[in-house]
Amino acid sequence: MNTVEQIVKNESLDDIVAVFALIKANPHLDRMIRLYNRDILKEYGALENAYSRLFAAGVLALGEHGLAIKGPNWSPPKFMIENRYT
Repeated sequence: MNTVEQIVKNESLDDIVAVFALIKANPHLDRMIRLYNRDILKEYGALENAYSRLFAAGVLALGEHGLAIKGPNWSPPKFMIENRYT
């Protein structure tokens, strides 16, 4: 199992979006999540709701080319601080 697959299978949607939205546009992120953990997106609009929560909380901000940038309240998710995945 690769590192991305482990993260998507084991972490919360908000943590996944907070990290991967910085390097993947929404359609690519949606496909990646559906590939490894379809259940996390069972609720209609779950990914869009996660983006909305993170933008409203200042974790993410609008960037260029469909990517988000770190907002003023961005901090690494716990799984990054703990180096759970290498």
